[in-house]
Amino acid sequence: MKVLVLGGAGAVCNETTRDLVKYSDFQEIKVADYNLGAAEDLVKELNDPRLSAVFFDANDYGSMLKLFPGFDVVINGLPWKYDLIVTKACVEAGVSGLDVSDHEDQWGHDATAKEKDLIFIPGVGATPGTTNVMARNAADQMDEIDDIQIYFAAFRCPAPAPGLLITFLYEFHPENDDRVYFKDGKYVHAGPFEGIKKVNFFGAIGEQEVCYIPHEEAWTMPGSLNAKNVSVRGCFPPHAMRLAKVMLEAGLYSEDPITIKGVETTALDIMHDLLLELPETKETPLWAYGLVVEVYGKKNGKEIKITHWNEHPPMDEWGGKAAYYKNIGIPLSIGAQMIARGDIKDRGVLPPESVIDPAIFFAELGKRNILIGSKNE
Repeated sequence: MKVLVLGGAGAVCNETTRDLVKYSDFQEIKVADYNLGAAEDLVKELNDPRLSAVFFDANDYGSMLKLFPGFDVVINGLPWKYDLIVTKACVEAGVSGLDVSDHEDQWGHDATAKEKDLIFIPGVGATPGTTNVMARNAADQMDEIDDIQIYFAAFRCPAPAPGLLITFLYEFHPENDDRVYFKDGKYVHAGPFEGIKKVNFFGAIGEQEVCYIPHEEAWTMPGSLNAKNVSVRGCFPPHAMRLAKVMLEAGLYSEDPITIKGVETTALDIMHDLLLELPETKETPLWAYGLVVEVYGKKNGKEIKITHWNEHPPMDEWGGKAAYYKNIGIPLSIGAQMIARGDIKDRGVLPPESVIDPAIFFAELGKRNILIGSKNE
């Protein structure tokens, strides 16, 4: 079996590559990255004969069609703007794959993926990803699903990498139409910092204020789990949340053209470039990822509530910044290994909660010291 890891030397996906080396049975692990030097350095560091590096330009669709055939699984660890094009290339090349987020148009390739007998799973990271499997596990214990409430605390700095800065800015953009929750059979649009509530996360993260965030779970679970209500709320560290609020209040998300020193630009473009360069935006005192999923429903006519949450080692025991990134990169690796082993029988373009067996997934997380807690009420 052969696996191709796109962006495999990047901030997130280098943890995927590391996990594949440590836990997988793949005979070949190819690290494809635009930064070939970083990929070669990672291959040298890990010193595994199965590893090799290759230059990869995600803007060159033709190169994908040449590179993808011959691999059994493609792992897409690139920024989310490449989700659709990578999915399209996988389906055209007839290769199964997965990524860490999703693009609404990916589902349009479902029928062709079925015809070609392949599976592509959008959103197999922390959230979406682990949260989807948590919700599935709780839903499997119920006859009816009344409400799924997902909470996350992404404790990392605002701009550790270009793609992660884009995610940070996207999630609080005032004109983001994807920020919705599902209530009583209808989608309801929410503004930035709406729906605030306090949630307790494990360990040093503790109690945090979360608000509605544009996430895929709200779009997929009403159909996949037949849930009547679905919401996703999240937060970043307090200093990052203050930054997002100040940007909102000051109009710094504006994409209206302005001229600065003779150069036409926008407030958002200026902020993007500034935040990407400032050393302060690369710092945060705590690196961690907290997840909580509450599912309300009925079993044998009685109302029940099942809560799942994650726990992982503290940053001083788990590689510092890696304590955040592992929560995204490891699920990608586990998902790819499940595809390769044949643990996932479904075909098409389908969300994690529809195809990933919670028992297998949670057991694999446990081997990596990511523990899933559970409480029934």
